[in-house]
Amino acid sequence: MKSVALALFGIMTACSASVSPDQQALLDVKKFIQANIDDLATAVAALQAAVPAPDADGWNATADAAALANMKTEWKKARTAYEHIEGAIAVLFPDLDVSTDARYDALISTDADTNLFDDQGATGIHSIERILWSDSIPARVITFESGLPNYVAARFPSNLAEATDFKNKLCARLVTDVSTMKTQFGPLALDSSAAYRGVIGSINEQVEKANLAATGQEESRYAQYTLADMRVNVGAGQVTYQAFQPWLKSKGGNALDAQIAAGFMRLQNAYAALSGDALPPVPSTWSAMPSAADLATPFGVLYTAVAAEADPASAGSLVSAMNQSADLLAIPQLPE
Repeated sequence: MKSVALALFGIMTACSASVSPDQQALLDVKKFIQANIDDLATAVAALQAAVPAPDADGWNATADAAALANMKTEWKKARTAYEHIEGAIAVLFPDLDVSTDARYDALISTDADTNLFDDQGATGIHSIERILWSDSIPARVITFESGLPNYVAARFPSNLAEATDFKNKLCARLVTDVSTMKTQFGPLALDSSAAYRGVIGSINEQVEKANLAATGQEESRYAQYTLADMRVNVGAGQVTYQAFQPWLKSKGGNALDAQIAAGFMRLQNAYAALSGDALPPVPSTWSAMPSAADLATPFGVLYTAVAAEADPASAGSLVSAMNQSADLLAIPQLPE
């Protein structure tokens, strides 16, 4: 996995004699984030371009099957690019993180989004996902969302105005937000807290993503793409860590490096044991204190592995080792 990641992202460079290990780490991480923001911008623009021409009856999964398939393909490309850099973006651009990546329930917590297709209220990649997969949303997701105070059922655009809004407002808003992100990131001087502590935060969120699946609140819940999200998060975390690895070793952190490498490998093995993009089915009896039988299911096995690696109090866990390495490197804690 390590060699594949390096070949795929191509961000690692040999440390120059004139650049310190800490500076080189940030240069490499910035290249990685920039490359993924570029990919994200390309994908969301392609998604908008793939929207069928608005007409009197909007569009649907039968008459516009080819366009819908293309939009879903570009959505997945955008999702992959975003998940590569989610940890850093949430720290660097919190407002843009909300408008581009917040879940439906968070975006309607105070007001209903009565126009699903415009650029207000529920926006971003998950609002678009909710429409694109509106004819195949899992029952547990509908059960959860229909209980929300400001719930409006997902659907395809059904008339000219809605189809026009979807392309020129909802999709355009995502394109604009990502373009703003790209413009603002260019001159930004990346700091080690956002780069390194952001990765630790994204590993911690793996448990949250798994937990939310039990109630239909998981992240990419309409496309059933949450397992793919989690795999990408971990792969990106490893790539980012590899940029800091020479710096850690220069500070005598060889033992911590070995623990971190082992932690990433355990997580990757847990994901490799599962096929497809969706999380395994959650047992109907799953609870905050799952039974041994529930923990023995594919979902339970994955949950156990993720929870173990995200436990900061467990000696040898991935998050514990990364926290220790951040302390050794004197990387400041992220602001509350």
